[in-house]
Amino acid sequence: MRKLKLQTQVSVDGYMGGPEGQMDFLTFPWDDALSAYTDELGKSVDTIVLGRKLAEGFIPVWESGPEGETQESIDWMNNTPKVVITDSLTESPWKNAVVAGGDLAETINGLKAQPGGDLIAYGGSTLVTSLIAAGLVDDLHLFVNPTAIGAGIPVFPAGAYTPLTMVESRLFECGITVQHLRPRR
Repeated sequence: MRKLKLQTQVSVDGYMGGPEGQMDFLTFPWDDALSAYTDELGKSVDTIVLGRKLAEGFIPVWESGPEGETQESIDWMNNTPKVVITDSLTESPWKNAVVAGGDLAETINGLKAQPGGDLIAYGGSTLVTSLIAAGLVDDLHLFVNPTAIGAGIPVFPAGAYTPLTMVESRLFECGITVQHLRPRR
């Protein structure tokens, strides 16, 4: 069965964004080793899962060929099929993307049951917390930025007990620490 990986950037105190969704705490530029880590993470992936709000910015940015990214990364992001989780759209306005709504567990478990490579979710925040709360994530890759923001949009659902096993914790020169975690089931 395919696995669902989660890759998301967080503050050191566990927020994906500030109270208004601000992402000004993110560390850039990344060093070459962190870029290589993300490339390796994507090697087994053949489907990207996004929430609608993130898809609205994410897909057009990658289609424009963002500055500072390799052509290989741009091509991978654009050529990898995407599933946008939303109940507000009935068809995709984006190339190489389909929309899926309804029961989240049914949708994700249906994708996992299909043949192919792994799935990766990059966010957004509503999708991430819902995936974690439903126990649908198989591997979490938290890119911990060395900044505490004090309040904001949490990675983990409020009040949800989430036991995890640390697979690896790795510090990169740019200051980001990647924590690779797996749910204890």
